[in-house]
Amino acid sequence: MGFLNDTGGEMDSWIPKWQCTSMMGTTVATIGVQGLAFLLLAVMCNFLHLLLRPLSQPRIIANMIVGISISNLPFVRQYFNNKVKENLGYIAEFTAICHMFILGLEIDPKIIFQLPIREAKIATSGVLTTLIVAFLANSHLKISTTMSGLKFDLCLSILLSGTASPLLSRLITDLKISKSDIGNFVVLAGAISDVFTTLLLSIGFTLFDPTKDYKIRPTNLIIRMIAMVVIQAAISSKLTPILFNWVNHENPQGKTMKGPYLVISFGFVVAVCVLSPSAGYFDKILSSFLAGLFMPREGRIAKMMISKFNYLFGMFFYPLFFFWVGAEAELTQFEAGHLATWGNMLFLFLIITVGKVVGTVASGVMLGFHWPESVAIGLLLSVKGHFHIYIAIIAAINRQITISTTIVMIFVTLLSIIYTPLVVQNIIKRARKRSPTQKMALQWLNAANELRILLCIHGPQNSKSAINFMEISRGPTDPGILVYVTDMIELTDKITATMARGQGSEGVTVTDPEVVRMREEVTSAVKCYLEEDREGISVRRMMALSTLNNMHQDICMLAEDLLASLIILPFHKDQEDDGSLAVAKAGFRNVNRKILRHAPCSVGILVDRGLGSTKKVTRSSVCLNAAIIFIGGTDDREALAYAGRVARHPGVKLTIIRFILDNNADSVSSRINKARANTTEHEEELKLDDEYFAEFYDRHVASGHVAYMEKYLANSGQTFATIRSLEGQYDLFIVGRGGRVNTALTAGMNDWEECPELGPIGDILSSSPSATASVLIIQQHSLRGGLRGLNEEFTIM
Repeated sequence: MGFLNDTGGEMDSWIPKWQCTSMMGTTVATIGVQGLAFLLLAVMCNFLHLLLRPLSQPRIIANMIVGISISNLPFVRQYFNNKVKENLGYIAEFTAICHMFILGLEIDPKIIFQLPIREAKIATSGVLTTLIVAFLANSHLKISTTMSGLKFDLCLSILLSGTASPLLSRLITDLKISKSDIGNFVVLAGAISDVFTTLLLSIGFTLFDPTKDYKIRPTNLIIRMIAMVVIQAAISSKLTPILFNWVNHENPQGKTMKGPYLVISFGFVVAVCVLSPSAGYFDKILSSFLAGLFMPREGRIAKMMISKFNYLFGMFFYPLFFFWVGAEAELTQFEAGHLATWGNMLFLFLIITVGKVVGTVASGVMLGFHWPESVAIGLLLSVKGHFHIYIAIIAAINRQITISTTIVMIFVTLLSIIYTPLVVQNIIKRARKRSPTQKMALQWLNAANELRILLCIHGPQNSKSAINFMEISRGPTDPGILVYVTDMIELTDKITATMARGQGSEGVTVTDPEVVRMREEVTSAVKCYLEEDREGISVRRMMALSTLNNMHQDICMLAEDLLASLIILPFHKDQEDDGSLAVAKAGFRNVNRKILRHAPCSVGILVDRGLGSTKKVTRSSVCLNAAIIFIGGTDDREALAYAGRVARHPGVKLTIIRFILDNNADSVSSRINKARANTTEHEEELKLDDEYFAEFYDRHVASGHVAYMEKYLANSGQTFATIRSLEGQYDLFIVGRGGRVNTALTAGMNDWEECPELGPIGDILSSSPSATASVLIIQQHSLRGGLRGLNEEFTIM
């Protein structure tokens, strides 16, 4: 630094020591004040976000309100000189560049070349209808007083037809519908819409110069820009994976990322992003989006960039971004007294919403969607975000539109976000009407209603075990049970070739000789059983014909349509002659797992190790020795509910074995359990266990129909030894799959599980080579998620 000294006309380039100290003190003080002001801004944004959370409003609303309001306070605006605005502009531009880069990085570039048909139709129709409506209306709205012509109107129309897909994705996730079919659909359609409009803007920027009244660029400049963009895309898609794979290999998962590799990775990313702007005069923001779009999003380094950038920008940079927005968009210049201002706001809002809704409803009709869902999709795809606000501010800085019009666009963006929770609430309300409002489980079954069971089998080899299961499950003759014996048949090319359109209510008829023979054998065995004694039991024959990937959907939909309370699935292993279990239907293991996850009712997996080879269970004599192991929890209570039906059968001798944690034992498990016993959840679960067990005891044990024994255990090791000691004493075990609060007796057992779908107790009972007892593992129906009685993975489309 230096200054001119006119003393004697001689130039001095020295600074007095006292003046240098004073300047340094002022600089430090200024930095301290600015840092404190920024911290206060971030705190206020977070505080307002907490206040708005009960209204389900996203963080951008709080950032927008606080940032714009604070920057428009009179005592704050007096500090806005050109230098401050310039620095804020740099921060905003950096935020926009990183925002668009992460947007591109989060989007899979395959959607450009392998468009999902349904989502692409909805996205493109929404964009095109909004673009057409906006283009026709822009000439009458007088958005710009300095810019005019088709090119400006077309550019504005493309901007209005876009979707803020990062914001939409976070909204869908925060509102807990990301796992539903409509949530996944909207997120993918929003990404396609964002890519489509951003590519259109990139093409428009390449051809026309927005700083020169949208005049066509010189041909040589257009060719240069296109060439640099192509080179940038090639480097992003070909060289970046090589670098990222090397970095990921040198920094395996679970270890701290080394500093030099981070520097190399981020340096390379920056170099790629600035390539086309520096050498080809392309826009920096659009260049960052294209660079991110073609970079690989798999691997540790890419995921780390996405997570770190999203966190840093959400907490720090976005509040500063909206502070810059308020600094440029002075609210005192908002022409609130002009009717045309409010008219522009209303019509812009109608353009972005009505245009999207018209397009999505039109495509939804062709795709067979319900119109309420189509309207909801259109409203969600109308969301605008940071990029759209940034473009509006840049247009005002370049004097293409007035400050008042810019504020109108900001308010329209705000309105497009505020209503989204209401749209999602309506979706959830409609989904809740279509979903069961109560648990479809044995424990909650009304005693006056018949029990409906969807009994699935793989083939004739499961017929005997299925018949014995039906027999012991009969319960009282009034109201009885209704069993849907369902053949699980894998749809292959051979079977597809033999399918023919059925008559009447049957959609298709399978004429494959092997399938026909298999079904006839099962039907014949069931008929023979019913001819002997069908009192209190009704049987229907069903078929689930599907590929293994989709069979769980057919089973779940069938159970839901039939109002079944229990689905019984055969284990994917069959018993060999030597008594061991061997994999017979490997593909059905994943089917069972998916059904356990998505079932609309309780599910049981039957491991047949003798129930099918046992002589037929009858009411005339005791021929089946069964036991239920009760530790506690939702699944164990459901197993107890089923055991209550088995206890009524005169041909079954049932014993209930209750495992109780020995709190007097001096062990780590007992001490941990004592600590957990003070929690509200633990106390409520123990209360439910005791109440339900006491009811079962009074009804069945006290009357002498069921034997009872208790086992006091200290840890999971004793649980394992006790279970092993029961081998050979019973023909059938009934156990719950999991759902236990009292985990001290099963702690660590998950590490030993060979088949997690059976749960720790079921896995131990069925995995022993010397075991001869069949095992029925039951999982109670639970409505997962935080949607108050609605599964987060609901289906509504």
